[in-house]
Amino acid sequence: MGILNVTPDSFFDGGRNNSPDAAEARARQIEAEGADWIDLGAESSRPGAVAISEAEELKRLLPVIARARAASRLPLSVDTTKASVAQAALAAGATWINDIWGLQGDARMAGVVAEAGASVVIMHNQHGTDYPEGIFPAIQRYFERSLHLAGRAGIPHTRVMLDPGIGFGKTPAQNLEVLRGLKEFQRFGLPLLLGASRKSVLGHVLNLPPAERLEASLATTVAAVAAGFDAVRVHDVQAHVRTARTADALYRISHG
Repeated sequence: MGILNVTPDSFFDGGRNNSPDAAEARARQIEAEGADWIDLGAESSRPGAVAISEAEELKRLLPVIARARAASRLPLSVDTTKASVAQAALAAGATWINDIWGLQGDARMAGVVAEAGASVVIMHNQHGTDYPEGIFPAIQRYFERSLHLAGRAGIPHTRVMLDPGIGFGKTPAQNLEVLRGLKEFQRFGLPLLLGASRKSVLGHVLNLPPAERLEASLATTVAAVAAGFDAVRVHDVQAHVRTARTADALYRISHG
């Protein structure tokens, strides 16, 4: 999943692609470098980011959906927490919604996804970093609630992907705990997505800024492949494609 942020304030690439021309060029680049789909984001979810209105999010997003569809044959997902934005994005040609609140933030989100026949990434998130009973049982219960909402709305599990939410509602130590235990999420029997590219937990490990976290990000892709994950959400598509293919050969693909 190649990241295409059309925001002025995302933690790594804010401001780089927030014009239709730049976004179109980035969509072409993402496809050329080997991504399987493009994830569009018009509102930053970095810590401390200022929330924007529905109107502003759509103003940034809709022209880019049109340009990305024209520039690339790849499927489009839209990273949004607002059901109204999701509805407009799906009508404009997106086929996935990437919801950082896992259908639990906006009560209308599950219904919008179901009505459109779309697919959804359900990401774990919470306010605060308190996990009295342990982080893995807490994430499991969260996913169970989200899957219940999906099923009640009519979203089949065949159109759901789970993301453990690295960097959301977790301390650096908790993020590392999740990364070490990625195999725990196989219990759901659903496709799994890891989004760790250039995130602060990697800066915590190396004491380096986002621009210098590529190698650490590639290490998380190897971990994801080894743990049976199906997708990674990344900024540096070509490097991660090559890393994932190599890790597949080492951990996943039988040549016998």
